[in-house]
Amino acid sequence: MSSLATCYPKHIETLQQRTQKALERSGLDALIIHSGQTKRQFLDDMDYPFKVNPHFKAWLPVVDNPNCWLVVDGVKKPKLIFYRPEDFWHKVPDAPDQFWVDSFELVLLSKADQVFRHLPRDMDNMAYIGEHVEVAEALSIGQFNPDEVLTYLHYHRAYKTDYELMCMREANRIAVAGHTAARDAFLDCKSELDIHAAYLNATGHTDAQLPYGNIIGLNENGAILHYMQQERTAPTESLSFLIDAGASFNGYAADITRTHCFKGEGTFAELLAAMTELEKGLVEQVKVGMDYVELHLNCHLRIAALLNAFGIVDMSPEHMLETGVSATFFPHGLGHLIGLQVHDVGGFLDNDRGKHVSAPEAHPFLRLTRKLEDRQVITIEPGLYFIDSLLAKLKAGNYSDHVDWSMVNALRPYGGIRVEDNIIVTPGGPENITRNLGLR
Repeated sequence: MSSLATCYPKHIETLQQRTQKALERSGLDALIIHSGQTKRQFLDDMDYPFKVNPHFKAWLPVVDNPNCWLVVDGVKKPKLIFYRPEDFWHKVPDAPDQFWVDSFELVLLSKADQVFRHLPRDMDNMAYIGEHVEVAEALSIGQFNPDEVLTYLHYHRAYKTDYELMCMREANRIAVAGHTAARDAFLDCKSELDIHAAYLNATGHTDAQLPYGNIIGLNENGAILHYMQQERTAPTESLSFLIDAGASFNGYAADITRTHCFKGEGTFAELLAAMTELEKGLVEQVKVGMDYVELHLNCHLRIAALLNAFGIVDMSPEHMLETGVSATFFPHGLGHLIGLQVHDVGGFLDNDRGKHVSAPEAHPFLRLTRKLEDRQVITIEPGLYFIDSLLAKLKAGNYSDHVDWSMVNALRPYGGIRVEDNIIVTPGGPENITRNLGLR
């Protein structure tokens, strides 16, 4: 990973600059960033899978080691307190020697409760960044997750460094391999659980290493937006397959969705082909300065035009958007920021001082209202679904007569369609990470 090593020092320099500015604004001396702690399952002697604090993994690709700490002030070399216990029950991490280690003053910690020996003596004017506030209180750290600091860091986290972009391209490469294997398993008439296993095998991930739980829905299950059940038995007839699945690399996420039709003919296959072209057309519109809310509304108009062209709804696209009929078939937002988290922070921030721009009232599930800028990474994920509960409301409402319910009922067994790519915003136009890696 020599190319990552080359880009990494500049990444640290950028984080140092952001930290220094955030501290100047808040009048603080330093940030104490906690990787996190394991959490014991209720009435058990086992822990939940560990999830690292995203503010910690922003600095270094250590995602599986609790009880680590960073002391950063934006000027001095960051101090890394790295946990290496004496433990015969679990694998102890090796002492760090990767490409990133020279960027830190390294201290090894053998007992988690002795970390105070390596932290600054006076932390009254420092801030703890993490979720275990009770630990920060015990250590007498002055502030806990101050809003002014987090707002500044969250806003600027949308602008990715070269190191981060390389990590996200690699996360996409891994995910593309998984999607290819999952598609092949679907075409081989495997069950949802078997498809999931094929995905894990191709990516080299365990369930705990995925950035989010895989959505793997056959037939009507593709209409459940966050479907997680994974049936163990294949359906009698495989009609369609929706997979929303990602991968992780150095703590950065990929988030990709594809829909497949078992037979490449018929109305659903034609609708899928049209939605795929619609998604690619939306990606082509991505440019610096674009209002993402406008792109979301344009997506509604395009989906509404498809509903009209296929004879599903006999209304103009504009009237479908105005009346909310299009939201019956496309109820979620067009996409979101992505990076250290799948739904990355800062999507509603208009500036780094905390000005909030809410999603439109009629589109409450949109996760991004910022204007698009250079080095942001976003998802574009239009969808068209046949969801029983939403269709029931439409049928009971004022516009039921505009719907061809026989066609809707014929499409219900296919569930729905979602197509999603990860996009880097650049002055020269969108970089479609996902499709550039060969996933169609």
